[in-house]
Amino acid sequence: MGALDKKKKNISQIDSPYVQYQEKRTQSFERKKLGLKRRLVFFMLFAVMTTGIVLATLYSQKSALKDKEAQKQELKEQLSSLQKEEEQLKEEIIKLNDDEYIAKLARKEYFLSDDGEIIFNLPE
Repeated sequence: MGALDKKKKNISQIDSPYVQYQEKRTQSFERKKLGLKRRLVFFMLFAVMTTGIVLATLYSQKSALKDKEAQKQELKEQLSSLQKEEEQLKEEIIKLNDDEYIAKLARKEYFLSDDGEIIFNLPE
């Protein structure tokens, strides 16, 4: 190894315009290569961050959609219950327009009697 070091020290470089041009070209190529690596790293970071943001958004939207569907199902059940109640109340209104039903209801709820009736309270 010592002999090689001596030979390298003894070699002088040619300082011609062509050598200078080639040296500048090599340096320019190295700078371009370094710039390309930096751009690629930046692009990869940007792509990873963008992908992460998109995935997080999709996950949150999926979660929100699932919650909304559960809420929709609950509200459908509530609507069905309210429609049944509305139907029963409409039937009750129709029945309350009937005098016989009102008389029957008054006898049952308020222990009113018709002429000739006797009311007996039986234990349940």
